[in-house]
Amino acid sequence: MNAIGRLPDSWLSRLLVWGSLVVLSGMARDAAAAELTGRVVDADTGRAIPARVYLRTAAGEDLFVETATPEGTAWRYAEQWVPLAGSVDRHTTVSAHPWRVELPAGEVTVEIERGKEYQLLREVITVGDKPLEKTWRLQRWVNAAARGWYSGETHVHRRLVELPNVMLAEDLNVAFPVTFWTVTSKDAPNLLPSPLRSQGPSPFGPREDRGTEPIRIDSSHVIVPRNTEYEIFNVDGKPHTLGAMFLLNHRSAFSALAPPVGPIARQAHAEGALLDLDKHNWPWSLMLVPVAKIDLFELSNNSVWRTRFGFRQAPATLPDWLRVEQDSPTTFTEWGWLNHGWKHWYALLNCGFEIAPTAGTASGVHPVPLGHSRVYVHTGDQFDLDAWWQGLKAGRSFVSTGPMLFATLSGQQPGERFEAPAGTFESELEIETISEHPVSALEVLVGGEVVAREVPVLERTTTGAWRGTWRPRVRVPESTWVAVRSVEPREAGRRRFAHTAPWYIRVGGKAPRPRREEVQYFVEQVSAELERNRGILPAEALAEFEQARDTYRDLLERAR
Repeated sequence: MNAIGRLPDSWLSRLLVWGSLVVLSGMARDAAAAELTGRVVDADTGRAIPARVYLRTAAGEDLFVETATPEGTAWRYAEQWVPLAGSVDRHTTVSAHPWRVELPAGEVTVEIERGKEYQLLREVITVGDKPLEKTWRLQRWVNAAARGWYSGETHVHRRLVELPNVMLAEDLNVAFPVTFWTVTSKDAPNLLPSPLRSQGPSPFGPREDRGTEPIRIDSSHVIVPRNTEYEIFNVDGKPHTLGAMFLLNHRSAFSALAPPVGPIARQAHAEGALLDLDKHNWPWSLMLVPVAKIDLFELSNNSVWRTRFGFRQAPATLPDWLRVEQDSPTTFTEWGWLNHGWKHWYALLNCGFEIAPTAGTASGVHPVPLGHSRVYVHTGDQFDLDAWWQGLKAGRSFVSTGPMLFATLSGQQPGERFEAPAGTFESELEIETISEHPVSALEVLVGGEVVAREVPVLERTTTGAWRGTWRPRVRVPESTWVAVRSVEPREAGRRRFAHTAPWYIRVGGKAPRPRREEVQYFVEQVSAELERNRGILPAEALAEFEQARDTYRDLLERAR
């Protein structure tokens, strides 16, 4: 834990007491329990590896483990700031060392995972009155880094003291933890614990600002430590939700209040930061895109979890082009929620906003492991943080909640820009899917429309994965963008996915033409938000909504 520095002694003491209480309460629960000592190793190499561990008794109680050695670390996770019945994720991330736990007699279900690239291991063990020692072998089914792809996520609420353990347990290469945060228009972003935590004050106390230099856990796992979230739920002391905006990897500590957002965005960009939009349906999201010049859009965000989908509310009405899978007139399925976001992103791309994809979980707030949703960025033969950062910005990437999706167009990675003379652009996609479970479809999108769909022929690899390839040709007569996505069915009708960033195609030097129904919807949404904010926001903030409305209105002139 000391790899990245010390917490203040008072808070370190609280954490130690907290951890001790957890262990003591578990022992008091069942004095006749047997001790399990476990370790996790790579099935191919036999080397000890970090991992995420779940333990559940036959009575449905979730248990946490502790490290069995002074060199090891074990971080319990049970955050759930918004209580939702049935949406629970309680686990421990362990370092590459033995761990132990007191177990009650009877059956205990063990689940062990490591990020996206190892198979889930699930086993039911029977506990008696004698100590147990177990070694679990995790099978790696793909090695993305060996292909030059490294993972990250851009919406992180885990603390700096946790991340060396958690990032290695999840094999997440790059993390952007929120350092400065505000939830009101009257306060600048600060280090104070968030008042939003329904479970009570954070046991960690204030967040820590470690400056701007990357914190290197090892040669391929790095924390980018200075990031800010403006998340406005309160304006001038009164409840009024606007939404969130993330500043990633900036230089200075921001003292500006929001709204307005324009000056903040300009300063952040001047400092080399990227601006991340975590959710498309915040009240101010459609304003942020043209005004703040958003760089990143989370294709999988903090509403997508390993546990049951929780935030299901859908708008009362949706235009035809935004209709997605719902399980009632007022609720989304998880797949519907994802597609609702993608359709917004597709429409923004059609408008000419070249926004690269990313992913985030808000692990540290919601019941979800770090990196459950992640973005893979291509850096080449070796991991390099600068190359990763530039690749994230350029869109040399794909987002995944499960499967791997490696694709090129004309031999080029996603994010490439093609210029073609007037006429038709034609080229070949080379697509490879590798997944833990069989994918049911590969889809090619042009301008947000599925133009080709393939149920791939899959072969089983020596590591137990499913692999398939597809080489469709793409023909486009006008300026647009192309992307590829894959669908991986899971238990209980759920689906995981992978989605590439776009390739941009400019034909005859002309800008892409958006769809009229999409742009008209944006005009109507921003106009309605402008009226909702009148009498509440200051004039300079209202002017930003007017600017966004006018930007979308201008796009109507060349819409189709």
